[in-house]
Amino acid sequence: MGDSVVSALRGVDFRIEMGENVAIIGPSGSGKSTLLHILGLLDRPTSGEYLFAGVDTDTLDDDRLAVLRNRAIGFVFQSFNLVSGESALENVASPLVYAGVKRKERIERAADALGRVGLQDRMHHDPSQLSGGQRQRVAIARAIVTRPALVLADEPTGNLDSHSSGEVFELLQQLHSEGLTLVTITHDPRIAERAARVVSVEDGVIAAGAASVPVDDSVFAPDALAPGALDALGLGEGADR
Repeated sequence: MGDSVVSALRGVDFRIEMGENVAIIGPSGSGKSTLLHILGLLDRPTSGEYLFAGVDTDTLDDDRLAVLRNRAIGFVFQSFNLVSGESALENVASPLVYAGVKRKERIERAADALGRVGLQDRMHHDPSQLSGGQRQRVAIARAIVTRPALVLADEPTGNLDSHSSGEVFELLQQLHSEGLTLVTITHDPRIAERAARVVSVEDGVIAAGAASVPVDDSVFAPDALAPGALDALGLGEGADR
């Protein structure tokens, strides 16, 4: 800004193990959203390196980054980001369109994902016909329909009442227990308390929680990161790390 340089993040150095449940906390403007965007390959760091499953993401062009985001990462946003005029089923199936999945399989997988979040009877409803909690569950179904290894949630309960927040909170915990790596930006103490690790970000630096937590690697099942999966997509070596 003019002669003033503002670094959103400075000297960040940490690792997240597959299968971890990590909460990122910090005051507004601390850099936690920027950190989440870098983890989700939505932004590139201006210096340093970010390795995703052993792949140096700086070596990937925009098209390959898009493939990696689509296949290996699911996003859940505070504002849901659902498309009005499309049914819950169509919203959930949309990432599979970009993944090149044929229509019949898209519908089957989207219906299965909605079933996992308890919305079998709402799959043909427009988002405007759903409550806030139901819309967030649709968003979670969309995040998991590609069978990602990592789910990034940015204040997933921020726009919900306490009852809906509790439902979403329990659903995210259940998905993590089934094998997803979960990273959540949150001001909700319940989410932070249940996370295995809390990363505190202040003024662009990690103030606490940099050390990763060992996990039982027999639990997680990252289809997107199975040995050789990234190589098959032309994304480099190291998919088993």
